[in-house]
Amino acid sequence: MLKKLDPLLHSELRLAIMSLLISVKKAEFTYLKEQTEATAGNLSVQVTKLENAAYIIVEKGYKGKMPQTVCTITEKGIEAFEKYVKDLKEYLKL
Repeated sequence: MLKKLDPLLHSELRLAIMSLLISVKKAEFTYLKEQTEATAGNLSVQVTKLENAAYIIVEKGYKGKMPQTVCTITEKGIEAFEKYVKDLKEYLKL
């Protein structure tokens, strides 16, 4: 019986966001936008979905006078990502 893959992480952009955050733990929105080559609007929607699932925390503030949004992966997000990778390996029989 194949395990069901987490549909939240099975999206290409959300998986990319989580993959980046798993390695850096915390990143500015602009960094995620550059790395994923996503539009600001699409990235914002996907970040909100991950935040609603408590996989990441989004903090809005200022860096000098410029608005800044920072995304941080949560313990729940790390566990979900690791489970997704494990399930995917089993799925692919690796």
